[in-house]
Amino acid sequence: MSSSVLYDAPGPKARVRNRIYTVVGSLAVLGLIAFTLYRMNVKGQLEPEVWNIFNNAGVRTSIRDGVLTTLKVFAVAGVLSLVLGLLLAVARLSEHKTVRWAATGFIELFRAIPLLITIYALWFLFLTYKTSLGVVGDNTAFWALVIGLTVYNGCVQAEVIRAGVNAVPRGQVEAAYALGLRKSQVMTMLMLPQAVRSMLPTMISQLVVTLKDTSLGYIITYSELLFAARTMASNIIVNGENPITAVVIVVGAIYVALCLALAALATWIERRGRRARTGIAVATATDLSVVNGTD
Repeated sequence: MSSSVLYDAPGPKARVRNRIYTVVGSLAVLGLIAFTLYRMNVKGQLEPEVWNIFNNAGVRTSIRDGVLTTLKVFAVAGVLSLVLGLLLAVARLSEHKTVRWAATGFIELFRAIPLLITIYALWFLFLTYKTSLGVVGDNTAFWALVIGLTVYNGCVQAEVIRAGVNAVPRGQVEAAYALGLRKSQVMTMLMLPQAVRSMLPTMISQLVVTLKDTSLGYIITYSELLFAARTMASNIIVNGENPITAVVIVVGAIYVALCLALAALATWIERRGRRARTGIAVATATDLSVVNGTD
């Protein structure tokens, strides 16, 4: 029986048992899907009129605007969280105790506070401040959501980058100091580039979390995708009922598609990074057939 580094290869009985579990699990999933479709049909959620609302230009416009505002928040918060994470990581690795303790306290504080509370508190403070000045702008909810996402995800990104820096072999650092490089040069030229490269898939995975967390903007009435979906489901009536199920399914599929796109990007970057580190190109089937003389 062959074995792998991570686990022992299953034997004949284990393979049969795994096939049985796979069949039973697949049947259970298919049964759940069938039951869900049956209940939706009983409740009238599969009627053509319910799904025909997505042919309406106003509905499509609302979904498009919701997607665009969601991507706008994600783009700004994603970039700012990466910048903040880099600064916090460097500060936490500083030799100055005051800087290191301040960065550690900031990270631990905002990682412990629920993100929803942070966003709501920022929105309330901004709204109160602008109201006291007699100015209430449309960007209040936007910046409250962006800053909340930036602070929380920046703290997580800082820990990811710090883990990458600590994973750099100590011998490289000692060799750099032996060559006369200063700490700032060692950090910027040696440690951070390797840390970012090695932790890039994890950083992009955290950006997926940032994208999903943009949905928390509905609590402060920011017109992102989830808020647009809730507004549509509340204002549209089909056969005497609100098409909540249909709207949730479509909007959920959009969120899944966006997250899968980012996950695919992380996988592609990880594979490209492995090839760049090894410098070995992956052989194709055509190349192998030529080498073996079977072409």
